Amino acid sequence: MGNPLTIKFKRLVAHAQTPEYATEHSAGLDLYCTDYNYDRENKFHEYGIGIAVEIPEGYEGQIRPRSSISKTSLMLCNPPGTIDSDYRGELIVRFKAIDDREIIYGIGDRVAQLVIKPVPKVQLIEVDELTNTKRSNGGFGSTGK
Repeated sequence: MGNPLTIKFKRLVAHAQTPEYATEHSAGLDLYCTDYNYDRENKFHEYGIGIAVEIPEGYEGQIRPRSSISKTSLMLCNPPGTIDSDYRGELIVRFKAIDDREIIYGIGDRVAQLVIKPVPKVQLIEVDELTNTKRSNGGFGSTGK
């Protein structure tokens, strides 16, 4: 494997933990909670991560739930959440409860993962027809069970 991509980060609160890979082959960096707020109006649990990142142009950050989310009553509000390369604010993770269990993360807990992905710029060209395929415009469930 080549040299790792360098991502700068800024600690916004003293107790923020450096994101880290859980294992040598982990795809995502674990993100740790530094702050918790429940938004009663919108009914979501919000976790501050306490850091900001500088993602290089041509890449995005994706906030994804950890696999252990299945042990909770929480679901990430916008999976994956995209962090654009020009965003410099705090990383924040929002969850909705899917049932009435009171399972929330605590300060210092791993709450999500950050995955860095390349994002190519594309040029759209309007045409009168698209190339036909076997599937064509078959949508939801059209390829089988």
